[in-house]
Amino acid sequence: MTVIKATCPSCGDVELTPQQVRLVTSNLPDGSYYSFTCEACGDLVRKPAGAEVVRLLRVGGVVAERVHVPAEALEEHLGAPLTWDDVLDFGMWLQNATTIAAAAAAAGAWG
Repeated sequence: MTVIKATCPSCGDVELTPQQVRLVTSNLPDGSYYSFTCEACGDLVRKPAGAEVVRLLRVGGVVAERVHVPAEALEEHLGAPLTWDDVLDFGMWLQNATTIAAAAAAAGAWG
């Protein structure tokens, strides 16, 4: 059986099985990480995983979870964030609009 050696900040070196390690790979630079729960102290330990660490963990039998962060999530957003009142106002507007297309045409959005 494969033994994966890792370090808990509280307990020091620990030995894990591939099933005890969670590996998450991301399309973002520095977005990949691995984590485990230390059996000695119960702490959840999370550490960055560069390309070499990802490779070693996968060779050791750890199944990687792939997370893709869409470009839209990384865009700069200007202005104040939406509030609950904004969401409620939009919901009320939708209730009063016959159809979205009719509301957009009435606003002159389609020429």
